[in-house]
Amino acid sequence: MAKLLGLDKVAALFRLIRENGGVFRSVRTLFRTDDLKTGTLIGEDKYGNRYYENNMYFVGRNRWVIYADRVGFNYDGSQVPPEWFGWLHYKTDLPPHKDPSRPKYKWMMDHTQNMSGTDQAYMPYSTTRPKIEPWRPPQ
Repeated sequence: MAKLLGLDKVAALFRLIRENGGVFRSVRTLFRTDDLKTGTLIGEDKYGNRYYENNMYFVGRNRWVIYADRVGFNYDGSQVPPEWFGWLHYKTDLPPHKDPSRPKYKWMMDHTQNMSGTDQAYMPYSTTRPKIEPWRPPQ
């Protein structure tokens, strides 16, 4: 009878809110990620990103990342390190901390995010004159 009245959906909603830390944290998570999910914490990288999995969701939606709180709303996909990118996109089923064959050499560089569009973006120095002059309004 409860399933017929839809009370099981209400119970699932309350369980989802409880597992996300209450009403206010659930609203904050929903506002920040546009999705409210529950899953098992698989791991955390050294940048503070947390990786979750729940196989009750469809494949392609069952692994996700919650970006570190320090970045706020200024997050993008380049903040995910390559080892976790491979796990998120099903290149491997083993998370990086459980994969014994993952190489780590001293010549390997540390991951950095893409800085395009910021004041720290790479701009090459050029000595050639520009072919186009910018328009400047008359004073």
